[in-house]
Amino acid sequence: MTTFHLPDGKPGRLARLYWDVPKVQGDDAMSAKMAIVAGAGGALGHATAVTLAAAGFTVVAVDRSERGLGGFPGSVRPEVADATDPAAAKRLVDRQAGEVGPPDVLVNTIGAFRPGDALTTTAGTLPLMIDVNLGPALWLSQAVAPQLLDTPANRATFPAGVMARAAAPEAIAGVIAFLVSDAAAPVSGAILPAYGA
Repeated sequence: MTTFHLPDGKPGRLARLYWDVPKVQGDDAMSAKMAIVAGAGGALGHATAVTLAAAGFTVVAVDRSERGLGGFPGSVRPEVADATDPAAAKRLVDRQAGEVGPPDVLVNTIGAFRPGDALTTTAGTLPLMIDVNLGPALWLSQAVAPQLLDTPANRATFPAGVMARAAAPEAIAGVIAFLVSDAAAPVSGAILPAYGA
């Protein structure tokens, strides 16, 4: 993902586009779009859940640890679930669709990185990297796909944690908010590197 700031410190065009998205407030917030943010216990997931809630989304913040789900505004629904388990991912999405409504947006911020190279990767590291980095993206996508297909403005984003580490989580969350907004409707299948300011 790419964002930039002008020399005077003000946000550049891409960063400003997010702020141009209309915010939903008051009673209209319940009719707002629903977003599931997986990995919400981490810095990027937390920042994304807070940013989307501020933009008017009904947000379900998901993490496998209840400990990581504190500190959200009251409008964010915390949910403990292990998205590395395909059955748990489906139960989560089905339950939230029944309680809150079908998801319009899926943001998966779950990811792990173990420094090393092909010569030092162990038999235990490879399955862990696949289970954590690929598994949740696949299981959550399978669970939300039937519901996302039924919504007019469906979006799914999968920020790459390793690349996103160079920028502040709040900056990446702003880019994610833009990508799931109506303003980003022409953007599809894009890779946006985010290297920080």
